[in-house]
Amino acid sequence: MSEAVIPVTGELLRSIPLPRHHEGEDKDERGRVLVIGGSVETPGGALLAGLAALRAGAGKLQIATCRSVAPQLAVAVPEALVTGLEETPEGGISAVEVERLAGRCSRTDAVLLGPGMMDSAAVSLLTSRLLASIDGPGFVLDAAALQELNSCRAALAGHAGRIVLTPHAGEMASLLDVPRDAVLADPLAAARKVATGLQAVVAMKGGRTFIVDPNGRAWSCDHGNVGLATSGSGDTLAGIVAGLLARGAAPTEATLWGVYLHAEAGERLARTRGPIGYLARELLAEIPAIMADLQHGTDTAEAPT
Repeated sequence: MSEAVIPVTGELLRSIPLPRHHEGEDKDERGRVLVIGGSVETPGGALLAGLAALRAGAGKLQIATCRSVAPQLAVAVPEALVTGLEETPEGGISAVEVERLAGRCSRTDAVLLGPGMMDSAAVSLLTSRLLASIDGPGFVLDAAALQELNSCRAALAGHAGRIVLTPHAGEMASLLDVPRDAVLADPLAAARKVATGLQAVVAMKGGRTFIVDPNGRAWSCDHGNVGLATSGSGDTLAGIVAGLLARGAAPTEATLWGVYLHAEAGERLARTRGPIGYLARELLAEIPAIMADLQHGTDTAEAPT
């Protein structure tokens, strides 16, 4: 496709403002997010994603994770309702929990599936069954939920235009069944192929992130810095997008905003902490102020230095 790739800037985002919330609204009106993620070895992915959804403005948070780590997550994130699920021998979430999770999904506005999950076979089965069981909320699929997505094509069809995928190059290579180097050689083409083929919004993460909608329209964001390449950074991005979806932003707009907010948080931390060494969790505290600056036209991201 030959359409121009549109840069993601503060000016662009001000032309597609986020939903406004007013005094007197309750937390349900700000949106409900369910994060399904974590594992015995990596429960922190679900924690980071859930906190990111709240920092993006969502009103209510639920986290569904492995039973053995649920009490610790409940203490670490007192703002969330945390549900413990049956575990696989490999320390992941068992697919036998689909019916229980489907009931929770039906009562939420956005579902994020994947951060911190392990046991690829169980994740693949859980993802396909869950997508086939429910209709309604927006979905963000990240990390482990992307690895076996080709086996979920039939279930994905029922959610056309309402799913966001957030792969890095390795995950995109698995989706397309091509070498990672082939994705790195033309990440935009890879993103377009998956976005149009699966009818999803794709955020192809990298030094320059490409966002492509189901019609093949593309945007790029080269904002941010090398410090964002750190453990947990992708979990925070996925959580931000899920939080914006829950608030009522359309999938493409939520992804454009999420990518830019994540990148600008890295820029601000680089100025105060240094270009590398800041933590993914530290990105989160920056998000509300960046949103406010953008929505009021006072952001400094594009100001001359």
